[in-house]
Amino acid sequence: MNFIKSLTIIVHALVLLAIGGILVSLSLGLFSPDELGNIVNYIYTQTNVKLILGIIGAIFIAAGLLTANINLGNVRMQKTIAFENPEGQVTVSLSAIEDFIKKSVRHLPEVKELRSNVTASKKGINIICVATIFADSNIPATTERIQSIVKSRVHEMLGVEETINIKIHVTKISSKGKGEMPIPPKEHEEMSRRMPFGGIE
Repeated sequence: MNFIKSLTIIVHALVLLAIGGILVSLSLGLFSPDELGNIVNYIYTQTNVKLILGIIGAIFIAAGLLTANINLGNVRMQKTIAFENPEGQVTVSLSAIEDFIKKSVRHLPEVKELRSNVTASKKGINIICVATIFADSNIPATTERIQSIVKSRVHEMLGVEETINIKIHVTKISSKGKGEMPIPPKEHEEMSRRMPFGGIE
């Protein structure tokens, strides 16, 4: 598969170089109209040349379709996490995991808001959390608590031994408003148990 990807990339690069070279030559006037006409006439009158050009064109088309298929496949793989159950394959969307992470930490009184971006690779699951923390919080202790909760809850939800890498960016320090009441931990735990995957809606 790696050989096919490498070959596709090389062919794609050659196509772009050829097209770019032709366009630059035309813009600089390196070929006169008569010379271009002679080249086209020569191609049409030589069967072998037409055959070679047809084969090259077919290779370029196949390479383009293969590149599109590989890229679309990579996008689909990056948006889901797949694992095998005895009864068959199961996929979980990364957006569902992001929503689950948000629900997992919303009961923390130190956290006003948390958004996450989840990606999957061969090295494991990578989670980047963007957090708004209240001003009276201890940032090192709070972020460590967030990392611990997110890691354990995602492991528990997926039930797989994937490596989970968590980074947290605190982008805002906020003051508590009078009407802001965090969800009590016990109530949050009860809500999570009633939801599929422990909290994914």
